[in-house]
Amino acid sequence: MRNKLVLLSTLSLLTCTVVPASAQQVSIGFWSPNVSIGINLPMYPDLVPVPGYPVYYAPRLNSNYFFYDGMYWVYLDDNWYASSWYNGPWGLVAPEYVPLFILRIPVRYYRQPPMYFRGWQSDAPPRWGEHWGNDWERRRSGWNRWNRNAVPGRPPLPLYQRNYSGDRYPHQVEQQQELHSQNYRYQPRDPVVRLQYQAQRTQSAPAPIQHEKQDMTPERKSVWPGGNQRSNPPRDIQQSAPSAPQTQAPPLKNRPSLQQGQQPEQKAAPRQRPEQRDVQRQRHSEQRNVQNQQPAPQSRSQETRPQGNEAQQEPKRRQRSGKEKDRER
Repeated sequence: MRNKLVLLSTLSLLTCTVVPASAQQVSIGFWSPNVSIGINLPMYPDLVPVPGYPVYYAPRLNSNYFFYDGMYWVYLDDNWYASSWYNGPWGLVAPEYVPLFILRIPVRYYRQPPMYFRGWQSDAPPRWGEHWGNDWERRRSGWNRWNRNAVPGRPPLPLYQRNYSGDRYPHQVEQQQELHSQNYRYQPRDPVVRLQYQAQRTQSAPAPIQHEKQDMTPERKSVWPGGNQRSNPPRDIQQSAPSAPQTQAPPLKNRPSLQQGQQPEQKAAPRQRPEQRDVQRQRHSEQRNVQNQQPAPQSRSQETRPQGNEAQQEPKRRQRSGKEKDRER
């Protein structure tokens, strides 16, 4: 019976154990946006300056709630969170990127100090090196040493956020940024806070449209005269582009346009030198002499004429030639 009671009590403890949401968060880098930390403020909190520090704290809240360099800071379950609006959404900040003056806040201003704060000096900052280890202490060496006479001034509080409480509170990050830029001109001065502020604005920005990325790929992008970048050439250039490269004669200046039915003028032959004309004349005369020396072509009937006729006419030619000789004598 006793063993059963022990078993039942063990099971009840396991079922009633609740793991906080912040303990499940894993820090990758210095900023993890949109983390729910279980803090819900119905209205703007009362913030009081911490003497000797450029920091405000909320004495009426039952949480470790601060304001520094234009952003709200909360320490809960061994994690630091930051936001530009008093009720979030919150971003998880890694211990290596917590601002120095947040780390230097004395223990007495933590309204819900963790158990390991007990025994530490109340007017001194927490012993972060003992809690987070030697590696953190080595990276953030000198974090608890500073000139107390050269502390920067406190930034102005974004009191315009008092007008946005309850149902009027803007939960959309884009709307928060728009209102913040219109009503709060202060910009963070701490380099670490500036990085977190920019990261919050960048991660909440909408992603670009997918087809715009495709249009700007190097394979399809081309630059046309005039400096305009286009993914494809204009339609008129596509239609007038030839299928194969062609060589064209250069345009003639002051060339008269031809009317319909008019023939283009023929170019006059280039003038020849006197030596060239003599050579051409000699060639023409030689060609005519050769043509004259060649026998005239005979018809096929004459070529096939029988040789008997020539034999009959031969004595007559001899008689005529004999008579001509006698006359000469």
